[in-house]
Amino acid sequence: MGKQGSPRSPRPDVVDVKDYQTRSSECLPGSDPILGRRLSGGDNNWKSKVALLHDLKHEYGKLGSCKAVYVGKRHLWFLHPQGHQVILREVELPYGNEEEPPVQMYGRLQNLAYSALAEKELKQEPSNFWEEPWKASLWKPCADRKESKKLGQPDKNNGYIMVSANGGLNQQRVAICNAVALASLLNATLVLPRFLYSNVWKDPSQFGDIYQEEYFVNAMKDEVNIIKELPSHLKTLDIEAIGSLITDADIVKEAKPIDYLTKVLPLLLQNGVVHLLGFGNRLGFDPLPARLQKLRCKCNFHALKFVPKIQEAGSLLIRRIRKYDAAQRMLDKQLVGDFLPGSPSKKHDSERGPSKYLALHLRESHFPLLIERLKHSKSISSSELRNLGRCPLTPEEAALVLAGLGFKRGTYIYLASSRIYGGKSRMLSFTSLYPNLVTKETLLTPSELAPFRNFSSQLAALDFIACATADVFAMTDSGSQLSSLVSGFRTYYGGGHAPTLRPNKKRLAAILSENSTIGWNSFEDRVRNMIEEGQSVFIRGYGRSIYRQPRSPEHPNQGVAPELLIMSSGNENDNADRQM
Repeated sequence: MGKQGSPRSPRPDVVDVKDYQTRSSECLPGSDPILGRRLSGGDNNWKSKVALLHDLKHEYGKLGSCKAVYVGKRHLWFLHPQGHQVILREVELPYGNEEEPPVQMYGRLQNLAYSALAEKELKQEPSNFWEEPWKASLWKPCADRKESKKLGQPDKNNGYIMVSANGGLNQQRVAICNAVALASLLNATLVLPRFLYSNVWKDPSQFGDIYQEEYFVNAMKDEVNIIKELPSHLKTLDIEAIGSLITDADIVKEAKPIDYLTKVLPLLLQNGVVHLLGFGNRLGFDPLPARLQKLRCKCNFHALKFVPKIQEAGSLLIRRIRKYDAAQRMLDKQLVGDFLPGSPSKKHDSERGPSKYLALHLRESHFPLLIERLKHSKSISSSELRNLGRCPLTPEEAALVLAGLGFKRGTYIYLASSRIYGGKSRMLSFTSLYPNLVTKETLLTPSELAPFRNFSSQLAALDFIACATADVFAMTDSGSQLSSLVSGFRTYYGGGHAPTLRPNKKRLAAILSENSTIGWNSFEDRVRNMIEEGQSVFIRGYGRSIYRQPRSPEHPNQGVAPELLIMSSGNENDNADRQM
């Protein structure tokens, strides 16, 4: 059994009056929902190879505007849990004159959500979205299964491939997997990938600071030869001078395998080495041979394991959130290794809190690439972007979706982001509905976080673990690399017990546009239908990311490569045959 408890309580108090349940005055049956509420009006630049190659040339190792309202005071009904006495009290919301007032775009829906959540607390109705559709349990991992005919490494080695990956933790993870596929495609030896320092992420971490090097090399040894550094006779080469430096400007993002065979392979054969600088989401588009798809999957789901320091802190996070040990799952073992949260607790003390938690990823406050792109595009309003489904969900919108799905006010929610776009004022509309919000900063002590300070990628790895092992993971932006990788991990290892909520942003925008007229029952129905459709069990379609959607049919003649998950055999209606 793992160590229980924590040096300090990680859970925030719900309200100041701890012994009472609360209901807003507008939540009472027959009341006007509005009454009782007082309202008051960059990244890397690829233009210069010389600049990019600085300090890398000879040593590879150095390498919206909307109108809004805010709540000033609220009449709260305090309902004693052991009786039926109701007390009306007017309370000030927790922000002072020094802070910005909370931004609120959907005041009427917020009121309805308060009422609905209060009624659910009294009725004790659980949400149906803690579980996946049963068909999800019919799929099992296969990326590391042994083939009857082992391909192995090619006899001929065409040279060495170096990759310097840009971006943050998740972009670099994808680059590593794609680099493995490229090395196999070109019959080359892969030098352990390096990470470029980004002015956005400001993290000097390298591969060995985040992932276990030896484990990675050994996991892929039967398919791709991987070494930690270039042979000594190649270290003194001027990579740019011999023409072997390849940036993202030299090969387009959508380049197919044939493009690498015609442009990169000749340089590799001529010079014995090529250096791909950036390698942002390259070799990641269909069509791609089945064996390369499988290599990418094996790398992502089996070969990349976090270093013990990250695993241990991630395991501690899980224990602190759950408050007591929960049953071990394959997801936990894959992400925290030997630092498992522990076996089920013999004494299930209800006062210690629930074992289940929901993880939510909200966009952080910087969008350097988007901002740069918008500078060179025609003007478009924030409302137009939102209606097109181009905007990530705001904290307020995320809270409304959770309320529409029936998640109770007391649900414990792990927030995977520490710098929310718009600041603290944007979060008040969320915490007013769901106050039990925790982050790695509130769950871990300063001394426990100290080894990760100034290393944003290592901190992001902790978020990755907490999100992937959560009982429910809620996405707010389908374009987020973290959300894509986490949802794929949950699909691959979840065994049908790791649901992911994927809002359709365009449909949600249409629903929210009716804020002034829509009834709560109608809002609930439409939101639930939207999420249920997003949870449909289907195989990966052409052009879809395998990191996000790993389900594929077993046989390639069915139209999609057999890269990751395959359907288990047996009667689909028999639980005994639903294998991993």
